[in-house]
Amino acid sequence: MSAPLLLVGHGTVDAGGVAEFVAFTDRMRGLLAADGIDAAGGFIELSAPTVHEAWTDLSGRGHTTMAAVPMVLVAAGHAKGDIPAALQREVVRDPATGYVFGRPLGPHPLLQQAVEARIAEVAPAEGTAVLLVGRGSTDPDANAEVCKVARLLQEGRGYDFVEPAFVSLTGPDVPGGLARCRALGARRVVVAPYFLFDGVLPRRVGDQARAFAAAHPDVDVRVAPHIGDCPQLAELVLERYREALHGDIRMNCDTCAYRVLLPGFEDKLGAAQTPHHHPDDPSHGHGHGHGHGHVQAG
Repeated sequence: MSAPLLLVGHGTVDAGGVAEFVAFTDRMRGLLAADGIDAAGGFIELSAPTVHEAWTDLSGRGHTTMAAVPMVLVAAGHAKGDIPAALQREVVRDPATGYVFGRPLGPHPLLQQAVEARIAEVAPAEGTAVLLVGRGSTDPDANAEVCKVARLLQEGRGYDFVEPAFVSLTGPDVPGGLARCRALGARRVVVAPYFLFDGVLPRRVGDQARAFAAAHPDVDVRVAPHIGDCPQLAELVLERYREALHGDIRMNCDTCAYRVLLPGFEDKLGAAQTPHHHPDDPSHGHGHGHGHGHVQAG
């Protein structure tokens, strides 16, 4: 029996984002069914279906080893700590099961193709500057990766230029990024949310972009859709699934603040991971709140 694909998302309070994740899980299930491979998906917090439900569903159909692919774009705290901790809790609950872990999705040419397609929905490349907006993290490596994606997106695509920005936790923020584009002479800027699915933060990106546009009518600001459920994403997840099965995992350890001393992040070097406390997880009682305490990884 082939190891099933287990998609692991962070979770969102946004019903549209949950629906997109579920639809994408259905897409992957359909693609893999022809090869007799099972698939399921769940979130580590905030929304159902949960990872616990997906794991139990797969194990109930006789699977003992899951090939888990984290549905995240960068290797920040969720990929490095929270998602592995959630998976390990399932192994502790059912020692007859286990998992292999895929790497985060980005950066990858397929994602750049998807972002390029979303930009093309709202503007031509010629005469267009792009503001690529990531989530933002306290992990410098994750933020640097968004900057790398912005540069890769610029190469060979005809945009005037591509600038990075972030919607939370670090800068430049969306208004600051748009101000920089304007100062560099852009007269049309497409704001491209670098997010897989809909949610509070992608919508915040759009709201902030439209507010900037209203205050600066000399700049044509347009908002592209997020990546969403698409063939490029499905192809990439299949690639990460196969990597996990064959042990071909290339982690970004060279610039990880937990492994390398980086200026301003000295406290992270060698520190244990501290994944979020997830009150919706069965191991944490029966409450259904969504507060964020922390527990020590071990």
